[in-house]
Amino acid sequence: MTDTPTATETPQIAITGAAGYIGSRVVKLLTDQYPDWEYVALDNFYLGDVRRIGDVEVSHVDIRNRSELEAALAGSDIVLHLAAISGVDDCEQQQDLAYDVNVTGTNNVAWFCRKTGAGLVFPFSMAVLGDPQTFPITVDDPRDPFNWYGRTKLLGERAIEAYAEDAFPAHLYLKSNLYGQHTIDGQRVSKGTVINFFVNRALNGEPLTVYGPGTQSRNYVHVDDVARAYVHSTERLLEQLDAGETGVEKYEIASDEDPSVQAVAELVQQITAEERGDDIDVELVENPRGDDETLVKDFTVDTTNTQSELGWEPTHSVADSIRGLLRDTAAEN
Repeated sequence: MTDTPTATETPQIAITGAAGYIGSRVVKLLTDQYPDWEYVALDNFYLGDVRRIGDVEVSHVDIRNRSELEAALAGSDIVLHLAAISGVDDCEQQQDLAYDVNVTGTNNVAWFCRKTGAGLVFPFSMAVLGDPQTFPITVDDPRDPFNWYGRTKLLGERAIEAYAEDAFPAHLYLKSNLYGQHTIDGQRVSKGTVINFFVNRALNGEPLTVYGPGTQSRNYVHVDDVARAYVHSTERLLEQLDAGETGVEKYEIASDEDPSVQAVAELVQQITAEERGDDIDVELVENPRGDDETLVKDFTVDTTNTQSELGWEPTHSVADSIRGLLRDTAAEN
């Protein structure tokens, strides 16, 4: 991989969902590393509340509006497409909205890339797999989603495969469960992911509620590690544009940590006691999702290909991040 991408003398990078949890961190890392590039940051502010990242202003653009989207993306060499309705519950409760954003919006982005040849990065979720049967998990595993979120992401994945053929290079991410927080110009950016949820309850002195049976495993990856993957992909895609390459490459964006939900809660309990001297309870409660949740006890993911082809690997650990979250929040208060 070259140090300086050369698809154009000054590439233009567009980020959808730039006001959000991951998108704002992606913009921050890119602008820190490549301050001379041009950036287009877009969001409809459905959830994201970041309005500016350094010198980059986040513009109000809804990816469901194709003409407005294409006008905003005009001239972009790479589109990092992070805009989505991302929660399982949110998608289930607002199925039309999830379809419009995750399917129609993603098709709009991919259609722009097909017409212009711009490179594309799109994250689909582990939810596309449904209940994995073999481990370690790879991008080649069969798709069998059992919730609406996973189904919309699968439709996006399949659409980009079709649009990218003979037209533009695309990187698709099979992405694990996120955790951690970051700051943008002093503003804390976080999300109610499992680990963040447990830490926030511990800080409030509330019991850590674990959906039964508690032995269900997940793979966890830090938001900063995920954001770095987008930087690596941007660099590689610019090289691929130079080389005239098209088509899809798929990467596993995950860590080597896949503890059970019960184990995560107990780790937060232990570190809270060490850091703050607080005794927090862990409570097992009935799982409201029932058969709509993966209950496997193993969730290892093979990231060998991602490390070798994309040059990316995770650097954060769950334990260190829990400790950091507890300390940072205590310092703020």
